[in-house]
Amino acid sequence: MTTNAKDSLDGKNLLIKISGPDHPGITARLMKIVSENNTPVLDIGQSVTHGLLSLSFVLKIGENCASSDHVIKELLFESYKMGMTLDYKVVETLLDTILSDEEKFILNCVAPSNITPHFIRDISSTLAKHDVNILRIDKVSPNEFTSLEILTIVPTSIDHKKLKEELIGVSNTHKIDIAFLKDNVFRRSKRLIVFDMDSTLIQAEVIDELAKAHGVGKEISEVTEQAMNGELDFNQSLIKRVSMLKGLDATVMHDILEKLPLTQGVEEFVQTIKKLGYKVAIISGGFTYFANALKERLKLDYAFANELEIIDGKLTGNVLGTIVNAEQKAILVSLIAQQENISLEQVVAIGDGANDLPMLSQAGLGIAFHAKDIVKKAAQNHMSHGPMTSILYFLGIPGSLK
Repeated sequence: MTTNAKDSLDGKNLLIKISGPDHPGITARLMKIVSENNTPVLDIGQSVTHGLLSLSFVLKIGENCASSDHVIKELLFESYKMGMTLDYKVVETLLDTILSDEEKFILNCVAPSNITPHFIRDISSTLAKHDVNILRIDKVSPNEFTSLEILTIVPTSIDHKKLKEELIGVSNTHKIDIAFLKDNVFRRSKRLIVFDMDSTLIQAEVIDELAKAHGVGKEISEVTEQAMNGELDFNQSLIKRVSMLKGLDATVMHDILEKLPLTQGVEEFVQTIKKLGYKVAIISGGFTYFANALKERLKLDYAFANELEIIDGKLTGNVLGTIVNAEQKAILVSLIAQQENISLEQVVAIGDGANDLPMLSQAGLGIAFHAKDIVKKAAQNHMSHGPMTSILYFLGIPGSLK
């Protein structure tokens, strides 16, 4: 764009767009010119994609300013010297990035292998269908195209439930995990991670393993499945299942513990968040023997679970004390947060069963991890395709720390 008369720009807002190969100092050299000409900057945005810079800013060209036309000429010349392309145009009005009836949300996308164009097509189409506008897309994983962070503007009138259902559909179709998180001060300030144990921290249901060792595997697994799907009251189902373990030699628990498989990525995930100062807890409807052992192994801060009664080296078939059920899990989340002086908005809860839902909803970020369908539909967010380390991206952490 060119102009023949200086006064045609006086009092105008000018949108400057610069593009070309990225290297250090581009923004500094251009802003030096703007600063020396005392030209106000009203807005600015910059991104780099595969080594190519896209920089844009809005200038307020002052009235009765002798140097106003010099700004454009100097910016054009400086851009040419740096091998960049510059274009500009007058903008009549400045648009607000976000209006009073809109909110900012971040859509995190994490793929076990690669982000595909088919996924980007479907996820962007789903957002557009619900009038969600994309402001910015950033690749988060430094050396691989496996994660994206998409900044969006969402109308406050949106049907979040309907949008979530369709986003889950896209996630499941492409086997790429997503989280749709409100972009507020708490998004990157989580301080406490709370895990369920069975089928979350470990790839097993401990009570089923105990049952197999005692020859009542089929009977107990049927009750376990009903409980996890929310079809049975948890307290009653736990009491019923534990009663079937009466007479089991307690030494069997050690043998089972030695063989328990950790969920893929758990050790790297815990090591990373511990290095960053997070507190970590297990809150489980399982048993203290296993929860405490995992607490020691992974160097966690808290472990809460149910206590099996043992007399003369054998299980009596009784549970001691208050049962850690769904309601107790939520209460314990609040108690730990109070103990650590942490807001519930700063808590991340991760679980897979129906009895985890109150805990997941209590936390600022609740994640249904490789969960049952009933849990995925009810939880705020879900992760069904990648390892535990994928959750790091939901926290704004670009992968494991070595």
